[in-house]
Amino acid sequence: MSITIKDVEHVANLARLELSESEKEQFSGQLNAILKYAEKLNGLDMEGIEPTSHVLPLANVMREDAVKLSWPIEKVLLNAPEEENGQFKVPAVLE
Repeated sequence: MSITIKDVEHVANLARLELSESEKEQFSGQLNAILKYAEKLNGLDMEGIEPTSHVLPLANVMREDAVKLSWPIEKVLLNAPEEENGQFKVPAVLE
């Protein structure tokens, strides 16, 4: 498979890009080089290799939930611009 200048023009049109003639030639060459490099994968022996969705094994890095003491409400409310009945008071956003 080869990328032609016409292909580059089509993609540029879809992306609403204006390319000069030299840019079209440059991108055509670069895209063809990428495809040529990717074709090397077709030559690899993939027999016995299971497909994966990630190259590294994934593990949950979240900690277990643990009950612990919270800050006292008085200390937390020191950061509040306004407070009412032990809660942050904010401007109404609904009428």
